[in-house]
Amino acid sequence: MARPSAIAGPDPDPLLASDLQGAVSAWRAWLESERRASPHTLAAYDRDLNGFLGFLGGHLGGEVGLTHLTDLRAADFRAWLARRVTRGLQASSTARALSVVRGFFRFLERRNILHNPAIHSLRTPKLPHHVPKALEVQDAVDLVAATGDSYGLGPPWVEKRDLALFTLIYGCGLRIGEALGLDRRHMPQSDRMTIDGKGGKQRVVPVLPVVKKALEDYLAACPFAYGPDDPLFVGVRGKRLQAAMAQKRLRELRPLLGLPETATPHALRHSFATHLLAGGGDLRAIQELLGHASLSTTQRYTDVDTEHLRGVYRAAHPRARN
Repeated sequence: MARPSAIAGPDPDPLLASDLQGAVSAWRAWLESERRASPHTLAAYDRDLNGFLGFLGGHLGGEVGLTHLTDLRAADFRAWLARRVTRGLQASSTARALSVVRGFFRFLERRNILHNPAIHSLRTPKLPHHVPKALEVQDAVDLVAATGDSYGLGPPWVEKRDLALFTLIYGCGLRIGEALGLDRRHMPQSDRMTIDGKGGKQRVVPVLPVVKKALEDYLAACPFAYGPDDPLFVGVRGKRLQAAMAQKRLRELRPLLGLPETATPHALRHSFATHLLAGGGDLRAIQELLGHASLSTTQRYTDVDTEHLRGVYRAAHPRARN
């Protein structure tokens, strides 16, 4: 089939043959049931795959079916990647989309639906190494010490909620989504709590007394009476607090506490890991606390410096000790 030249602009909605529609539905069901992907992840995967299939519709000039996917050449995949460049999409976005498309093809291959080696010949776009800048230890200590103080940013219970949330993220190393996904029943009754992480994986994290007290002070001041299955962190209308609002609140709190602009909810989690590592924490233990599936992710996340790794090597490797 002749390949029309690509033109700039958004890709059309995909026009899929029935066999490909069934394959996409099966892939999505697998992500939801077996991979236990969150609704947010599913929506992102849908957008990336639909964008690729929509491009193919225009690139191939019609309805797209499984036979077309089998016959795609490396040049066709590169045309899709080039289209994303002309649309000004970031390399990180393209790398994620390519990962989704590769995953879809792997799913089809494992079920003997189709096989196309061309997709595996593509290189992932090179990404800059961006790691959120950790807070200085004193800045983090000041944030925790400010728990319960009043700054005139809203009702007293809202201020207690915000400081409890940020103290929890820094004190336990939670993702913002993990913290906001907690229900009242997750409120720690001892010095630990169970967190539902990515992919439905659970982990147990220790809870510092200052974190527990911040949560207790917030709940004591919160005007909404809820049951155990209701959200722990709520907005002024009593609904579950959203990440965008939590991020906005920290932006407002930063100048009042003298925190740098790099102080974001994600940077608080990064600070948790970085400060543990700087204090001699074991990488494996930090990996468990963060809920990372791979130790290499923890190394990147904490921006481990070369000298620290050399020190770990010298202290642990038998030949190095000799």
